[in-house]
Amino acid sequence: MILGLGLDMVEVSRIQRAMDRFGRRFLERLFSPAEIDYCSKRVLRAECLAGTFAAKEAFLKALGTGLRGGISFLEVEVVREMGAPPTIRVSGRAKEAMERKGGREAVLSISHDGGFALAAVVIQ
Repeated sequence: MILGLGLDMVEVSRIQRAMDRFGRRFLERLFSPAEIDYCSKRVLRAECLAGTFAAKEAFLKALGTGLRGGISFLEVEVVREMGAPPTIRVSGRAKEAMERKGGREAVLSISHDGGFALAAVVIQ
């Protein structure tokens, strides 16, 4: 059963500008070390990070909380494993909120086109 649906779109240049302006501090406030490492190995680093950020936002929208309740972007992690689609791993308050909602998993899709990253999350 679908318990929540979230969509988010991020302009890649917005992420690039934030990286240029704030550097590592920006990255560490929003992304886990594994997410930073994965995207840092990509030719299109800002595009990868924009997709990851869109996925986090989409998850919070599917959850129905946004950042209310003290949920941190670091409690929502996009996990990428070789040969598998990206998944969402939650911890802390994000995990508690998902459990309260009755969610067992969050299904994720990320796409990029025309300078934008789009993510969709379904909580089941």
